[in-house]
Amino acid sequence: MEGREAGGEPGRGGGAWGWFLAWLAVGACAGTGVAALLSVGVVLLPPAAVAAGLLLRKGPGNAVAGLSAGLAVPLFYLAHLNRDGPGNVCRTTADGQSCTDEYAPVPFLAGGVVLLCAGLLVFIVLRRGSGRTR
Repeated sequence: MEGREAGGEPGRGGGAWGWFLAWLAVGACAGTGVAALLSVGVVLLPPAAVAAGLLLRKGPGNAVAGLSAGLAVPLFYLAHLNRDGPGNVCRTTADGQSCTDEYAPVPFLAGGVVLLCAGLLVFIVLRRGSGRTR
Protein backbone atom coordinates (compact mmCIF):
# COMPACT_ATOMS: atom_id res chain seq x y z
CA MET A 1 0.00 0.00 0.00
CA GLU A 2 2.91 2.35 0.67
CA GLY A 3 4.20 1.86 -2.87
CA ARG A 4 0.87 2.78 -4.38
CA GLU A 5 0.68 6.02 -2.40
CA ALA A 6 4.33 6.89 -3.06
CA GLY A 7 4.04 6.77 -6.82
CA GLY A 8 0.30 7.16 -7.02
CA GLU A 9 -1.93 5.64 -9.60
CA PRO A 10 -1.57 6.95 -13.15
CA GLY A 11 -3.49 10.19 -13.43
CA ARG A 12 -4.12 10.38 -9.68
CA GLY A 13 -1.55 11.86 -7.31
CA GLY A 14 -3.73 12.85 -4.39
CA GLY A 15 -2.10 10.49 -1.89
CA ALA A 16 1.45 11.51 -2.74
CA TRP A 17 0.57 15.21 -2.63
CA GLY A 18 -1.08 14.70 0.74
CA TRP A 19 2.16 13.30 2.15
CA PHE A 20 4.04 16.20 0.57
CA LEU A 21 1.71 18.71 2.24
CA ALA A 22 2.12 16.94 5.58
CA TRP A 23 5.90 17.31 5.29
CA LEU A 24 5.41 20.92 4.23
CA ALA A 25 3.49 21.55 7.47
CA VAL A 26 6.27 19.89 9.50
CA GLY A 27 8.87 22.03 7.73
CA ALA A 28 6.86 25.19 8.38
CA CYS A 29 6.48 24.28 12.05
CA ALA A 30 10.17 23.46 12.44
CA GLY A 31 11.32 26.52 10.51
CA THR A 32 9.10 28.81 12.55
CA GLY A 33 10.32 27.11 15.71
CA VAL A 34 13.94 27.75 14.82
CA ALA A 35 13.26 31.34 13.72
CA ALA A 36 11.40 32.08 16.97
CA LEU A 37 13.57 29.95 19.24
CA LEU A 38 13.72 32.56 21.99
CA SER A 39 9.92 32.85 22.23
CA VAL A 40 7.46 30.24 20.90
CA GLY A 41 10.07 28.12 19.16
CA VAL A 42 10.55 25.92 22.19
CA VAL A 43 6.87 24.97 21.97
CA LEU A 44 6.89 24.36 18.19
CA LEU A 45 9.96 22.15 17.86
CA PRO A 46 8.81 19.06 19.83
CA PRO A 47 5.55 18.61 17.84
CA ALA A 48 7.53 19.06 14.62
CA ALA A 49 9.97 16.35 15.72
CA VAL A 50 7.17 13.95 16.68
CA ALA A 51 5.33 14.56 13.41
CA ALA A 52 8.54 14.05 11.43
CA GLY A 53 9.13 10.74 13.20
CA LEU A 54 5.60 9.56 12.39
CA LEU A 55 5.86 10.65 8.78
CA LEU A 56 9.21 8.91 8.35
CA ARG A 57 7.69 5.65 9.57
CA LYS A 58 4.38 5.79 7.70
CA GLY A 59 4.86 7.92 4.59
CA PRO A 60 6.69 7.47 1.32
CA GLY A 61 10.31 8.58 1.23
CA ASN A 62 9.99 10.98 -1.70
CA ALA A 63 7.53 13.20 0.17
CA VAL A 64 10.33 14.32 2.54
CA ALA A 65 11.05 16.98 -0.10
CA GLY A 66 8.08 18.83 1.35
CA LEU A 67 10.24 19.59 4.39
CA SER A 68 12.39 22.04 2.43
CA ALA A 69 9.28 23.58 0.87
CA GLY A 70 7.90 24.06 4.37
CA LEU A 71 11.04 25.85 5.48
CA ALA A 72 10.08 28.56 2.97
CA VAL A 73 7.00 29.55 5.00
CA PRO A 74 8.85 31.44 7.78
CA LEU A 75 11.00 33.15 5.15
CA PHE A 76 7.89 34.37 3.33
CA TYR A 77 6.52 35.62 6.64
CA LEU A 78 9.74 37.51 7.38
CA ALA A 79 9.63 39.04 3.90
CA HIS A 80 6.06 40.16 4.59
CA LEU A 81 6.99 41.69 7.94
CA ASN A 82 9.82 43.66 6.30
CA ARG A 83 7.86 44.64 3.19
CA ASP A 84 8.40 48.39 3.71
CA GLY A 85 12.14 48.07 4.38
CA PRO A 86 15.01 48.50 4.31
CA GLY A 87 15.51 51.27 6.78
CA ASN A 88 13.57 53.08 9.46
CA VAL A 89 9.81 52.78 8.84
CA CYS A 90 7.38 54.96 10.80
CA ARG A 91 3.64 54.40 11.12
CA THR A 92 1.08 56.75 12.59
CA THR A 93 -1.17 55.24 15.24
CA ALA A 94 -3.96 56.65 17.43
CA ASP A 95 -1.45 57.19 20.24
CA GLY A 96 1.18 58.90 18.10
CA GLN A 97 3.87 57.45 15.90
CA SER A 98 5.84 54.22 16.09
CA CYS A 99 9.04 53.61 14.18
CA THR A 100 10.81 50.31 13.52
CA ASP A 101 13.97 49.39 11.71
CA GLU A 102 13.23 46.90 8.92
CA TYR A 103 15.47 44.75 6.76
CA ALA A 104 15.29 44.39 3.01
CA PRO A 105 12.57 41.84 2.19
CA VAL A 106 14.20 40.61 -1.03
CA PRO A 107 16.71 38.16 0.56
CA PHE A 108 13.95 36.53 2.61
CA LEU A 109 11.68 36.33 -0.42
CA ALA A 110 14.43 34.93 -2.65
CA GLY A 111 15.39 32.31 -0.07
CA GLY A 112 11.74 31.28 0.31
CA VAL A 113 11.26 30.98 -3.44
CA VAL A 114 14.43 28.88 -3.79
CA LEU A 115 13.40 26.50 -0.97
CA LEU A 116 9.83 26.18 -2.22
CA CYS A 117 10.84 25.54 -5.84
CA ALA A 118 13.60 23.11 -4.81
CA GLY A 119 11.21 21.12 -2.65
CA LEU A 120 8.57 20.95 -5.38
CA LEU A 121 11.11 20.07 -8.06
CA VAL A 122 12.75 17.29 -6.02
CA PHE A 123 9.35 15.83 -5.12
CA ILE A 124 8.13 15.84 -8.72
CA VAL A 125 11.37 14.34 -10.06
CA LEU A 126 11.40 11.59 -7.40
CA ARG A 127 7.72 10.90 -7.94
CA ARG A 128 8.13 10.52 -11.70
CA GLY A 129 11.24 8.41 -11.18
CA SER A 130 9.39 6.01 -8.88
CA GLY A 131 6.56 5.73 -11.40
CA ARG A 132 8.93 4.63 -14.19
CA THR A 133 10.38 1.73 -12.23
CA ARG A 134 7.03 -0.07 -12.13
